[in-house]
Amino acid sequence: MKRLATLLATTALVAVGATSALAEKWDMPLAYAATNFHSENAAEFAACVTKGTDGAIEVVTHPSGSLFKGNEIKRAVQTGQAPIGERLLSAHQNENPIFGVDSIPFLATSFDAHEKLWKAAQDTVTKALEEQNLVYLYSVPWPPQGLYVNKPVDSVADLKGIKFRSYSTATARMAELTGMLPVQVEAAELSQALATGVAEAFISSGATGYDRKVWEHLSHFYEVDAWLPRNAIFVNKDSWDGLDEATQTVFRDCAATAKANGLQRSKDYTQFTLNGLKEGGMTVGPASDTLVKELKEIGETMTNEWLESAGEEGKAVIDAYKAM
Repeated sequence: MKRLATLLATTALVAVGATSALAEKWDMPLAYAATNFHSENAAEFAACVTKGTDGAIEVVTHPSGSLFKGNEIKRAVQTGQAPIGERLLSAHQNENPIFGVDSIPFLATSFDAHEKLWKAAQDTVTKALEEQNLVYLYSVPWPPQGLYVNKPVDSVADLKGIKFRSYSTATARMAELTGMLPVQVEAAELSQALATGVAEAFISSGATGYDRKVWEHLSHFYEVDAWLPRNAIFVNKDSWDGLDEATQTVFRDCAATAKANGLQRSKDYTQFTLNGLKEGGMTVGPASDTLVKELKEIGETMTNEWLESAGEEGKAVIDAYKAM
């Protein structure tokens, strides 16, 4: 009897060991704070995958650039340092112009228009990511981008000489064309950059300003609705190929849910964060007609530059979008 009990205990331990051996932890680096709607959405996606695979794949999110800084995340996933991650794709336009299609100034300035643009561009972006050993899962747009400054601004001339936080090729180029001084600052470092004077202005959504309480450093937010960049979630292709079909289906299903939920979150968060900026003491409202006109002229220059760099592939995406 004692021998039988020992055998049963041993069998149980072996079963537990086999289950543990099958369980796999996937660390998922995120660039933004845990309270940001993108990070909350990613956390729900992670929980969905973990539940859907019965714990065989446990996806654990690491917000605020705590595992890898924002500008390190894409490379970390490409090289297998992390199996999955989230990144603002337009920050990598220097690698491939198509990654910046969502940041062409004034091309798609509303959620509806932007979703059409992404529908036209998604297959091309997916292919570009595959060439870099990445499998695209889903993406979520930020709210429309506005201009944060620490003084009233009525024209582009009022921006000259201001230290401007850039996070992508598009923002750096906009700084140059407006006479501002581009300074690369990741989202996790934004508050410190504003507090120390490293940056004095930036273009982003109301969400970024609200999350970072920028009213402590800046006074004005101008709703210029320049573009709606996207955060994309992608998987290392080698890690993806190591999953069986059923597990890949779980990832795809959870991604579809996260995409829909994230889009609605972004829409809901737009007015909420603008109200939050006002409550913090900022002046929030539309930019002057003069400023908008001058920014759109700069946008035309940037659009032509993007089309030239993106070639026929980029032109085909824009033509497809305009035909919708």
